[in-house]
Amino acid sequence: MSGHGHIDPSNKKIALLIAVLALFLALAETAAKSSQTDALNANVEASNLWAFFQAKTIRMTAVTTAAEDMTITRNAVTDEAAKAAMTRQIETWQGRAARWDNEPETNEGRRQLSARAQAAEKKRDVSYKRYHDFEISSAAFQIAIVLASAAVVTGAMALAWLAGGLGIVGIAFSAIGLLKPGLIHLF
Repeated sequence: MSGHGHIDPSNKKIALLIAVLALFLALAETAAKSSQTDALNANVEASNLWAFFQAKTIRMTAVTTAAEDMTITRNAVTDEAAKAAMTRQIETWQGRAARWDNEPETNEGRRQLSARAQAAEKKRDVSYKRYHDFEISSAAFQIAIVLASAAVVTGAMALAWLAGGLGIVGIAFSAIGLLKPGLIHLF
């Protein structure tokens, strides 16, 4: 305010700048939280898929070992009926092991689980990059709001210009987060 009770017109412009910066800050914070949640969900999904992969691997190893052991035993047996029964069991175990390794119809074979887990990890990594870009954007908006507020109090218009510049930096990092996450890696 000036000495005569009138509001300095430049303060209205700075107040509008603060309002716009606050709007962009709210959008950046919301996007950051959404990206963080997406990253955490993808991380849990990847962990679950790798655990399922490991369980299939353990089962596959157990039946493969049993089939190999029974093959040695079968070769030493002379009773043809016992040999035939052992051969059927070996074939059953080998079939299970092959199915556990590659099961495209259910998308739950080891190969499919590995591909799904890697896709979840990639999604997680992109979401974390996006989250970091939005966090940098958010910081730029917060600092810009502080500088613009200081410009109102001090009358130093250079602070308002600096706030506007940081607002542009914030918008740039929001755009990077949306379009090309991780393009600029600061930390």
